[in-house]
Amino acid sequence: MANGSCEKKRDWVLAALRAYEGRLTRFAGRLLHDDEAARDVVQHVFLKLCDQQPELLQDRLPQWLFTACRHRAIDLLRSRTRTTPLDEPCAGRELDPAIAAEKQEAYRQINRMVGQLAPTQREAVLLWSEGFAYKQIARITDRTEGSIRLAVHRGLKQLRSDPSIRQLLGITTKEGEEKGEKEEKGKKNSGVGQGLP
Repeated sequence: MANGSCEKKRDWVLAALRAYEGRLTRFAGRLLHDDEAARDVVQHVFLKLCDQQPELLQDRLPQWLFTACRHRAIDLLRSRTRTTPLDEPCAGRELDPAIAAEKQEAYRQINRMVGQLAPTQREAVLLWSEGFAYKQIARITDRTEGSIRLAVHRGLKQLRSDPSIRQLLGITTKEGEEKGEKEEKGKKNSGVGQGLP
C-alpha cells in the first residue's frame, strides 16, 4: 500500500473515531453495564475498522460500526457468568457539581428503567436514542423494520408509564399520555430517535 493511501486510511479511521467513539461507548456501556468492557468493545471495533476499505463502507460506516459493536458486546455477554449495574455515565466534560449530580441521578433512573426493558426493546430503544432510523436499526440487529418500530413503541410506552420517569420529565398522567402519543407519531414519520440523556 502506498504511503499516501496509508495516511488517507489513517485519517479516515481517526475521523470515525472522533465522530463515533462516544456514541459507541455509551451504546456498549448500556448493553454491557460495564464501562471498562464497553471501552474494550469499542477499541476492538476500531481495530476491526482498520482492516476495512473506506470505499466499501462510505455510506454505511455508522451502521457497520454499531453492528460490529453490538456483535462484540453480545459475544462478551455470552461469555460472562454475571453482570454488574452501570453506576455512572461514560466520562464527559466537567459540569457544575449540582448539575452533574442531577444529571447523574437522572441517568441512573433512566438507565435502570431501560435495563428493565425486554432485551429486544432495550436494544431497539438504545439504537433509536442514538439517532438511528428504524430501517438502520433493522439492518444492525437483523430484524424487520416493523418489529423494530413495535419494539421502540412498546419500550418508550413502558418507560413513559414509570412514575419516576414521569416525575423526572415533569409530566402529569393525562398530559404524559397525550404528549407521548404526539411525540411517537411525529417520530414515526421521520423514523429517527432524539436520544436519551
